[in-house]
Amino acid sequence: MTREKVSEEREQRIREAFAHVPYASLLGIEIGAIERGEATLHMEVCEQLLQNRGVLHGGVTASLIDTASAFAILTLLDAGESTTTVDLTVHYLRPVTEGRITARARVLRAGRRMITVSVDVTDDAKALIATALTAYLRLA
Repeated sequence: MTREKVSEEREQRIREAFAHVPYASLLGIEIGAIERGEATLHMEVCEQLLQNRGVLHGGVTASLIDTASAFAILTLLDAGESTTTVDLTVHYLRPVTEGRITARARVLRAGRRMITVSVDVTDDAKALIATALTAYLRLA
């Protein structure tokens, strides 16, 4: 997909939808840049999100990935359309113990029924900590 801005109206609708996702709020996920077919989300690593060895829990990273994917897709959907995750494959590349992580989701293909998204997650130093491929089914 080529980088292009979404309309102010669509961006406002996306940001309002994001504000109503309690799970994202619970994890401390923040919405960053929004472009057509792309979304960038951020999250501060905190003690409550670490596993017992002091490393960010993999489920937290997967949740950030899934949320970023959903909002990248939302930039392409019309009002009233919805999707659901049908596949999420994550490759964890390096551990994170502190700082801020960023997920950049890009829609690779938006078909009539299936939407495929690629996500890269980086740390403060811009090092790649995880990569993922997700698939979503259009529901309406």
